[in-house]
This record gives sequence, structure tokens and C-alpha cells, in this order.
Amino acid sequence: MTEQQTTDHPAVPASPPGAVATQQVAAPVSEAAPAVAGGPDAFAGAGSPPMKKDRRVLRAVLRWTAAVAVFAAVGASTAFGITSMDRTDVPGLATEADGRWTFPEIVRPPLPSGSPRPFAEANVAGSHHADLRALVLPAPAGAREDKALRGTDGWLPTEDFLAEYTSKQDRKEFGQRLTDHGLRHIAARGWTTEDGTHTRIYLLHFDTATVVDDLGSNKFASFNSLEYAVRDAHDSVMDSAFPGEARIRDISRSVYVEPKPYGAQQVREAYLRAGDVFAVIIQSRKGTTPAVPFQQTVTLQTELLD
Repeated sequence: MTEQQTTDHPAVPASPPGAVATQQVAAPVSEAAPAVAGGPDAFAGAGSPPMKKDRRVLRAVLRWTAAVAVFAAVGASTAFGITSMDRTDVPGLATEADGRWTFPEIVRPPLPSGSPRPFAEANVAGSHHADLRALVLPAPAGAREDKALRGTDGWLPTEDFLAEYTSKQDRKEFGQRLTDHGLRHIAARGWTTEDGTHTRIYLLHFDTATVVDDLGSNKFASFNSLEYAVRDAHDSVMDSAFPGEARIRDISRSVYVEPKPYGAQQVREAYLRAGDVFAVIIQSRKGTTPAVPFQQTVTLQTELLD
């Protein structure tokens, strides 16, 4: 399945996932027997008469040699045929789908003329100068988009975002914290795939990276459990299975998963501190929420904010 990579404007086609490489097996090399000094007559006595060769034995040896050569040639060609095939073409070696989604071509929006990237040395505040609404990850192929998360003119009211959290007291306290940190606006997108996985992405925009760091590190998403509980999740613990290779140097990431025993559905959450943007990614599904699409979504959204 295809796993897209983000590119700067203009667009560069996303790279396909790495195919399973086939291993070429070199044909075995036989070592020739060392030559004996003096040739075949060296073992004959000085005055011994020449030995008669049994022609019947010689013919049998030649026939066996030819047969061995034929079998070796057939075996070598069979080995080459298998090793040169794609893994999915060999019976019993097909690679099953891992559940990744197919996203459209992902392109970072253009920056205003003269504006630096968010993590450039000249950008001390870590500001995202591109339109934040264009930095939200698009829905994958076949998904049904949640149009309500588009908000008005692409900006979502704060109370709609806070509705993700269970407790009225948590919503009030979190909302006040966002106000105190100078929340400017929220860009969001959501979708539901055919298997019922519901994804919500919220990009909260602040004035500087310093403000976001304070918000994210102040007891909110820095310990083993979250301070505010998302609706339908009885608990959240650090997701230790999330691959560390997916990290980007300038973006801090905290990933959580609802442990067993969960109720009717399982919830996964990710919180990103990316310069002046605080990103919240939530996925839920009846039964269990698969890990691979969640990891893919978090990784691609992180790359878009880089």
C-alpha cells in the first residue's frame, strides 16, 4: 500500500512504500582440485608398465558427469527464477496488507514571499507563515469527511474542539487555559473510513513556540497519563509501541492509547508541539482501533507541520 511523503511546493509525487527486496542467490562456486606435481604418471613406478584404461568405466563416468551438469543447470535456472520474482509472486511468501490508508498527494502550501520555514534559524518564534487550514492532513481515499469540523471559513469554534473531552469541569479548565495562552484560532478536519475508524485532527494556533511549549509541558501531555480525559476513553497511557523512527527533530510528540479493558470502542491520541502550533490527533473505533493507520496519520501530519 502507498505511504505518502510530504513535499515542499511545488509538489513532488509521493514516494511509494518500500517494496520487499528479493535476495539474489549466487550460484555455488566449485573449487578445482589442486594439480598433482608430476602429472598422473607420478604415482607409477619408474619401471612400471603403463596401466590399461577400462573404457566401460570411462564411459560410465562421462555419462554421470553429463547428468550432473544437466541437473545443476536446471537447479540454477530454477533458483534464479524464484529469486528474481517479486515476493508476492511466490506462493506462500505473499506479504499481507498492513492496513495503511491511501492518501492523496500531500503538498505543503506555499509560503508568503520572504517568509522562512517554521524551524529555520531566522524564525525565532517558530511561526507557521503558511495558511494553517492548508496544513491539516487531507482525508484518505474512500473516507467520508466530517464536514462539521470545517467550521466557518475553515476555522473551528473553541467549544467544538473542547467537546472532545468528557468532563464539564475539564472543558471549562482547558478552555480557560487556551484563552490564557492566547489561542488565535483552530483549523480542523475529520473523517470516517470504511472500517469505522473515526479520525479528528485539530491544529491550535498560538503566537509563539514558547507559548506552545508551556501549554504542552504544563501537566497536560508530559506524563504517563493525560490530565484531561477524551470522551469514550476510560483511561490513556503512553503508547510504547509507537515507532520512534517516525520522530522529527524539531517537533515534540506525546502518544497515548486506551488500555484494556476498554468499552464499546478504543481511543488513540497524539499531541504535537510544532513551533507555534499545538496539534491534537484523536482516532477511535468500535472494538479496537488499529495501530498502523494511527501511526501513519500522526507521521504524515507531523511532516506537514515541519
